[in-house]
Amino acid sequence: MQVQFNEIRTKVNADLEIVSSMKEIGDLKAKYLGKSGEITSLMRCMKDLAPDQRASYGKFVNELKEEVSLIIAKKEEQVKQAETLAKYEREAVDITLPGEEASVGSLHPLNIVKNKILDAFCGMGFEVFEGPEIDSDYYCFQALNIPKDHPARDMQDTLYISDNVLLRPHTSPGQVRTMEKKQPPIKILSPGRVYRADDDASHSPMFHQIEGLVVDKGVSLCDLKGLLDEFVKIMFDSDTKTRFRPSYFPFTEPSVEVDVTCCKCHGKGCSLCKGTGWIEILGAGIVNKNVLEMSGIDSNVYSGLAFGLGIERITMIKYGIPDIRTLFESNVKFLKQFNRR
Repeated sequence: MQVQFNEIRTKVNADLEIVSSMKEIGDLKAKYLGKSGEITSLMRCMKDLAPDQRASYGKFVNELKEEVSLIIAKKEEQVKQAETLAKYEREAVDITLPGEEASVGSLHPLNIVKNKILDAFCGMGFEVFEGPEIDSDYYCFQALNIPKDHPARDMQDTLYISDNVLLRPHTSPGQVRTMEKKQPPIKILSPGRVYRADDDASHSPMFHQIEGLVVDKGVSLCDLKGLLDEFVKIMFDSDTKTRFRPSYFPFTEPSVEVDVTCCKCHGKGCSLCKGTGWIEILGAGIVNKNVLEMSGIDSNVYSGLAFGLGIERITMIKYGIPDIRTLFESNVKFLKQFNRR
């Protein structure tokens, strides 16, 4: 019996000399101490012994098991430390080397332009009002002097949800809601997403507008001209000029289209402005008296000016982007051009 125990000790020590990983340690435990291990199998031999020999035999087997468990545990600790040290060496970092520059995102060009527009007008005393994107026919059309069956509605490719509920085609409803709740003087911007059934290189079914409204005593077209002259200098450069061309909008009278000198050629003529030296950027005018009256404002006392511009159009002009769809493609290489600095 003692000879058998010594043979197991010798085999365990020999096996421990060659193990070098935690997996091999696990295999060694299973070989000697597992359910089918050699030491565990010794206990099954007790049934073949005389009753007076079983106690001493069991004692010797338990002592052997404890001895083998201790020497395997000692070797396991050595292997674990060796593997940990090797891991640290593999993952070592030379702190004297220059670090990798962290990847920093950039503002979307639409947000850059939107923020600049808001800063320009807020610096002139405007407040910001954001209305709902889903609105009623009344606020989107009727309150803006566009009754049902009015021919001007043909100008809007409107996305209706029901007969009376629609995705707003412009942010003008925000101006009406403000005039209903607040008496003059009023000086607000109404930015947000708008929707129209249109999709090509220069139009998108979803795009962004910012509309402005000023209502007070004695507001005139001269105030509108001065306001927009100051805005385009902030938005483009100090040499930018504006010009008004007669136009028609149901909610303003008189109405104008506003052009600016081309930011690329500064009025000399180029491919961007198609050789004219001018680029159309927005529509504007003096608020129609019917709009003021429907909103509860006395048109005999107060007058107002209004203007609306597309953020995508300003962005495309400012950065020379030929296709509006580029702004919505989430192309990282394209967006990286507009860093925060």
